[in-house]
Amino acid sequence: MSETGTAASINGKVQELGDVELACLICLIADQHAIVEADKESLDDLEQEIRLISSNTFGLSCAVVDCNERTTIDDLGNAILVHHSEPSYFSKPLARHFREYSSFDPDSSEDGRPSPFTATRSPGKLSSMDSRRVADVVITKNLNVTHHLVQIQALELIRGKRIFSRTAVHSAPRRFLFISLQEAGSGRLTPLLNDRLFISHTHDPEDGLPNLEDQQQAVTAEDASDTSVIHSPSVSPLHMRTSSEPLFSKRDIDTLITRADSVSLTAEIRAYIHSLPAFLRLHRAVAGGVSSNATRYLNILCRVLAPLHELTYITPSLVQLAVRKIYPHRITLTTPENERSMQWGSSVEVVRDLLEGVTVGDVIEDVLAEVEVPL
Repeated sequence: MSETGTAASINGKVQELGDVELACLICLIADQHAIVEADKESLDDLEQEIRLISSNTFGLSCAVVDCNERTTIDDLGNAILVHHSEPSYFSKPLARHFREYSSFDPDSSEDGRPSPFTATRSPGKLSSMDSRRVADVVITKNLNVTHHLVQIQALELIRGKRIFSRTAVHSAPRRFLFISLQEAGSGRLTPLLNDRLFISHTHDPEDGLPNLEDQQQAVTAEDASDTSVIHSPSVSPLHMRTSSEPLFSKRDIDTLITRADSVSLTAEIRAYIHSLPAFLRLHRAVAGGVSSNATRYLNILCRVLAPLHELTYITPSLVQLAVRKIYPHRITLTTPENERSMQWGSSVEVVRDLLEGVTVGDVIEDVLAEVEVPL
């Protein structure tokens, strides 16, 4: 197939994707990770949807960790390991950007003593018989309610691409996807992990769960076939894509990565990208969360979004879309008592009235409306 034909095929596939599928694709292209939020009643269905996306859309293995207050580092480590017979595309080394390594070690508590949440390690006695590796896609449900050391271990998994069990060191694929699936409004992850996660996405029930719905329809069709007098060929209980190649192949992902790397950026758009975080920091309702790491992610996301919109350059609308995905889970709102004008004698009652009802979304929209858009 010609380069033009390949691009048209990929663009057509992108148009077929649902909102959660698109969020996963963005993270795979950028080699980053995500927070996905939904109503409490939708979490289990959304988990099933992401599992189907992993296998049907991208052909990846998936592991799910159902977390609670008693989850330990060992629980996390054991739940995300899978057996594998051959390396997948996403476990192969990448000659690409954003590769990070870490020597960070969260194994001791603040007073220096071993933590009960720390996995037991035996240096020099690690077994080579345990050949399990970290799954290509790791879904952690309600990770934000766990002990902060468990969350730090998840951060180490993301940064160091490895995790320790009692018998071995298990490597993660060079490119893998970590998703923190949590209830909307249930609280944030520990700050270090929260800032390390690339984007946040809140699933609207009206957007539906297309993969799960297809699976349920297939099961219903199979049940109807079993009860009929004339039996039609059985229908797979999984989405139709499982019987063939995944929707996005290795070549498709490589093509999108290459196209994202070659996206052009004008001086005016570059200035716009750097002005938005500056104005966010100066907003009177913001106490923190507009980090330099977030600005770096904003640049990356703008580049990733361009080829998905069939563009070879970054536009202001893409920057605005990226801001709405990068900052919602990072920005911390101030309290009236700590609002900066209080240092110059403002009335706390007046400030409280000004800040009442202000949300992170309001702050972002205020800044997008305030910063001049380049022509």
